[in-house]
Amino acid sequence: MSDADLGVDPGTDPGATAPASRAPVDRYARWTGLVVGALAGRWLATLGHGDGVLYAVSAFGLCAVAGVLAGDALTPPARGAVRTAGLAPRRVRDYVPPRLTRLLVALAGALVVLLAAAGAVASPDDLGRAGRTLTLTCRGMTQSNGPWPGFFYGLPMLVSLAVATAACGWSLRRIARRPGDEQSRRDRALAVVAAWGLVVSTSLLGAASTASGALTNLTCDGAAGTAANAVLWPLALIALFTVPWALVTVCSPRASWGRGAGGTGRRWARRRAGRGDAR
Repeated sequence: MSDADLGVDPGTDPGATAPASRAPVDRYARWTGLVVGALAGRWLATLGHGDGVLYAVSAFGLCAVAGVLAGDALTPPARGAVRTAGLAPRRVRDYVPPRLTRLLVALAGALVVLLAAAGAVASPDDLGRAGRTLTLTCRGMTQSNGPWPGFFYGLPMLVSLAVATAACGWSLRRIARRPGDEQSRRDRALAVVAAWGLVVSTSLLGAASTASGALTNLTCDGAAGTAANAVLWPLALIALFTVPWALVTVCSPRASWGRGAGGTGRRWARRRAGRGDAR
């Protein structure tokens, strides 16, 4: 087990920060990811008479993740005077915001369930392309409406979620293991969690609102459609509030969490101190 695993940071000062000349690189990389994602999303949304909006939200989220990871990779760890530390291993969960992380994990689970359920009941469109519409039959008539988040749209969204999860998980592990001060690790871990949350929340918002819109335009959905909308609307509303939080956090993690969340950072520090880490 390496020194980084054990929480020993030779050559690192708790109050050290990244060199001023490199600090803007992180911020510019994040903003670049958001801008590129917005441009890519705008282009994709115009495809197929607006049906590409579900692809657009996934592309935007992945570009945001790429910007955050690029900024982290381009910024060197803080350096300073040698200090001592305890032998308690550093873990990823010590640096991510626990409540928000649990919320995002729950939203990711809801997204997977929604896309799986939508894909199971999806129908081909008028051109025979599977998984693009919802078709229902009642009282001797057949109704179809789309776009519907079936597997035509759902599979790319699930792939983007899997890619973002793997990339962010690797980055969080790297942040926890490498040298640096505690506050810097928390700030960077929060930015990574927010970028992953942007993929989750934008995808969930797009899928839930699209499915709800299709159900609202059908009269054959009956009680099942009413029950589905009762679930979809709250999910879309939660995702709608999560998206701006994630955007602000990606751009400025300390402003949105370190100062706005009160004593959370201090609670994390006390928790690590109780485990024997250096203070």
